[in-house]
Amino acid sequence: MDNVSVVRVFFLSGLNETNNYIVTLLTFTLLYYCVIVFFNTAIIMIIILDQHLHEPMYILLCSFCINGLYGSTGFYTKFLFDLFSSSQQISYEGCLLQAFVMYSFACCDLSILAVMAYDRYLAICRPLHYHFVMTKRRLSQLMCFSWLTPFSLFSINVLLTSRLKLCGAKINRLFCVMNPLIYGFKLTKIRNRIVGLVYSSIEFKLQFNRT
Repeated sequence: MDNVSVVRVFFLSGLNETNNYIVTLLTFTLLYYCVIVFFNTAIIMIIILDQHLHEPMYILLCSFCINGLYGSTGFYTKFLFDLFSSSQQISYEGCLLQAFVMYSFACCDLSILAVMAYDRYLAICRPLHYHFVMTKRRLSQLMCFSWLTPFSLFSINVLLTSRLKLCGAKINRLFCVMNPLIYGFKLTKIRNRIVGLVYSSIEFKLQFNRT
């Protein structure tokens, strides 16, 4: 494939076969996104306003809902814009940003669920030590871990990806994810192939979230 590293726009081809159902798809997508925003926002506000819900499990649930808003906004806003547009394209910088949002969302999802599982383990298996172990400081540390670790990792990965030379401008997806993006670059180093395999495993999580 010829080097086209001067290209600054990617073309998303995931909607090419749905042109006859754009209105229906747009209606249900907009409705679904509004439902996601409404229920996640409602849960967040209830937990914030009710002092009785300021417990570790509910705080983690609030964090989980915030991450849901973060991830759904990263996907649905661009997807809805593409449904309105005759050409589904995204800038190089926008593609990297959306890929970062989608992957950090998926990893935050998993890390928050892991912290919630740890909280339930303490509450069920070690009830007498629960309040001693799950202090406000420990909860704050776990929440920072669940958010900052994915953000830091994928900031580095996006930075590495942005240094690669483009090898194509077409992505066969509805949105930008790193796996097809990685293989749209000239891979001259083994570390980039390894990164591609890591992104493949996380893309499975993204696909699982959408089913």
